[in-house]
Amino acid sequence: MPQSVSGIEPGQRQLNGPQTSGRDYRNLSMPNLAMDSDYDVSVPMRDGVELRADIHRPVTPGRYPVLVSASPYPRQIQNLGAPLGFVEAGASDFFVPRGYVHVIANIRGTGGSGGTFGFFDGQERRDMHDLVEWTAVQPWSDGNVGMVGISYFAMTQLEAAVEQPAHLKAIFPVAATVDLYEAAVHHGLASTSFLTPFLSMIGMTSGHSSAFYRNRFVDAASYILKTPAIHKRFSTMNGEAAMAGIKGLLKLQHAPHPWDDLWRACVVEHQARDDWWDDRNLLPLLDRVKVPVYLGCDWDNVPLHLPSTFKAYSALVNSPHVRVGMLGTHGLAWPWESLHVEALAWFDHWLKGRDTGILEGPPIRYVMPGAEGWRTADSWPPHATHRALALGADGTLAEDEGTSGTRQLMSSGAGLNRDHPSPVDPASSLTWTSQPLEHDLDIVGDIELKLDAISTAPDTAWMVVLQDVDPSSAAIDVTAGYLRASLREVDESESRLGAPAIPCRKFQAVPTGELVKYRIPLVANARRFRSGHRIQLVIASDDQNPAAPAMLNFRHASVGTSSLNMVGSSSRLILPVLSAS
Repeated sequence: MPQSVSGIEPGQRQLNGPQTSGRDYRNLSMPNLAMDSDYDVSVPMRDGVELRADIHRPVTPGRYPVLVSASPYPRQIQNLGAPLGFVEAGASDFFVPRGYVHVIANIRGTGGSGGTFGFFDGQERRDMHDLVEWTAVQPWSDGNVGMVGISYFAMTQLEAAVEQPAHLKAIFPVAATVDLYEAAVHHGLASTSFLTPFLSMIGMTSGHSSAFYRNRFVDAASYILKTPAIHKRFSTMNGEAAMAGIKGLLKLQHAPHPWDDLWRACVVEHQARDDWWDDRNLLPLLDRVKVPVYLGCDWDNVPLHLPSTFKAYSALVNSPHVRVGMLGTHGLAWPWESLHVEALAWFDHWLKGRDTGILEGPPIRYVMPGAEGWRTADSWPPHATHRALALGADGTLAEDEGTSGTRQLMSSGAGLNRDHPSPVDPASSLTWTSQPLEHDLDIVGDIELKLDAISTAPDTAWMVVLQDVDPSSAAIDVTAGYLRASLREVDESESRLGAPAIPCRKFQAVPTGELVKYRIPLVANARRFRSGHRIQLVIASDDQNPAAPAMLNFRHASVGTSSLNMVGSSSRLILPVLSAS
């Protein structure tokens, strides 16, 4: 067996993270091939632009199924072993020894590829079609093509699939976004702590040649990073740590075009949905997908990829087989190496015709944080009873509203937040907490806040975080919801309990001093609130203050208005209760 083989067996480079959805598989390809690589290969697109790709393939001559990974991130460091939030193509030393070619490509305008980066636009979709079809006819390809990788690598898989390339047989898009607006602008609130370093990072990394990434110093760093003791430490590298790491890149220089142009488009020019965002929304196109799709995410990924997971599941109506695997804390870490055995079982079935058992059992498998083991479901969401909890005027969260009233919070507006607020100022956030639970409480599915509020400004923001508070008063963020008040209109024709559809296309001023009823969707989630724990809800109107809760520390541009906001006790948190013993 070659030495450079990763996996979970003794003698292999041990992969971090859960490797399956709790199941054993059969007839999986064995790692008996050595690996070779071809770097900086040109891949022509239909308009004459050329992408750049690295080809990792078995040394033994032959034709093999191909796994394509494409993104704007540097392809040259995808096998470096670094715990960076953009090393997400998957481990070539896992797939290639087991009889696959792994093609890692840079999309248009990044990493040496020609053209201009369009950020998930229609041109990018057409390029993914052409990339798949190019790989299918290469001398090392047997014509069966799959796609693999998480995050942006997952997004390009779905981009390819809606274009229906003839040789694409199956995809594995874990932690995908299908609607860029939903990930970048949370119901009208620009996710600037993500967008700003993300676009700067791509701009900076795309300005370097392959020589910058391929040298003896990088090779030495890779050797050190892959030593077992150091590599194991990366198993808990979460999204917050990854974001904190790339924020440092803001200090480095990058060319302003197109990166600053795209930032301005997202944050300044297109604050509501319009044609620019429609060109970057795959959701209406997913009915075109006719290949098997394996979806998944970790429950912690609330502000970025989790919202798309179940929307994609519902929209993939013509895919012959859709499977879902939902992971708990640290289910996805960097570099991405989790679920590789699961992916092997998937691709061995669809690209090699092996009976691996991947299609057996219910299509949805999920971890419930706070509980043990894996659960299954035949459809999503699982049947649940919706329980309404009142946001009491005394700060309690309970079925009984108690004495009606309001609570006040203040948003000082952009540039007006004071380091030393007056003691008489209202709080900048409000918290409601339940009594300790007498029994375990399981929630799974869509969550909604029906918020009754009065504001003194014609626009404000609502940031809502649901927390699990243990007996020591330590709070764990479970999920969150966001809404710009002026974009509150709900499309009742597409709305359902727990998941209001908010088009975000029409600005309408908030009538100051009047009660407004809002429907705020929280990102669907699963959680066991254990006996003795408390359910807690936190509401803020500006999360730029570090004291305000923010999932994975993703924070938003301020709406800019100073406002006194009053929350009525008639507000209700709607929870999908799966079981209560």
